[in-house]
Order: sequence, then C-alpha cells, then structure tokens
Amino acid sequence: MSNPVVQRLIGALNSRDLDAVTACFGPDFVSEWPAHPGRDFQGPEQVRRNWQMIFTTSPDIVIAMTNAVEVGDEVWGEWHYTRAAGQDLRGVIVVTVRDGLIRRSRFYMEPVDAADAPVAGGPRLARD
Repeated sequence: MSNPVVQRLIGALNSRDLDAVTACFGPDFVSEWPAHPGRDFQGPEQVRRNWQMIFTTSPDIVIAMTNAVEVGDEVWGEWHYTRAAGQDLRGVIVVTVRDGLIRRSRFYMEPVDAADAPVAGGPRLARD
C-alpha cells in the first residue's frame, strides 16, 4: 500500500497520537457504516473523540492494513484491529483521499469469531 495519507494514519493510530490522527482528515470528512447506519458520523473532531475513547478502553490496540488496492482516489483495504476492547476486528474499509486528506470512509468491520464458533443462524459447517 503506497497511499501516504493512509500510511500516516496507521502510524498515528499505532503511536496513539490524536493530533496526528485528526490531521489526516478533511473538514468535510464523512464516516459511513452501511451495515450499521447508526454509527455514521461527520467531521474530524468526532474522529478524535472516537479514537480517544478507543485508546482509553483498548490501550494495547494495534492497527494494520494487511492488503490494499488503490483505484483513483480510493483505497480499498483489509484492516486488522488487534486487542480492540479484548477482541480482534477484521474487515474492509474503503477510504477516499483527496487533496492529501481523508474525506470519506466506509467501514465493513466485524469481530473475528473463534475458530470453533457456531455459524449464525444455523449449525456449524464441517470443514474438510
């Protein structure tokens, strides 16, 4: 992944530098959660408040982007949050970068199930 803004964001998150995190986002930033629309918000100050809370409740959190594809001004990345409030999260975040700032993100993050967790809505499927 070569997008410098997203690289700077990951470094700021892992350094717990709230000023540097906030500086990655444009004043018109919009965060969307298509599967959880009640989590949508706007503005870099809300990003700051959210991460301040996350750093307080998850002081050992580690953020990584394990794969990414860049198309125009979008970075489609597979993200992994380790030790986020006692759990791991994985998923895709689509980040839109314009003029050197993050303008939009679409989150598709979910907690990682234990290897022996049952499948939602039905019995666990057998593996070969």
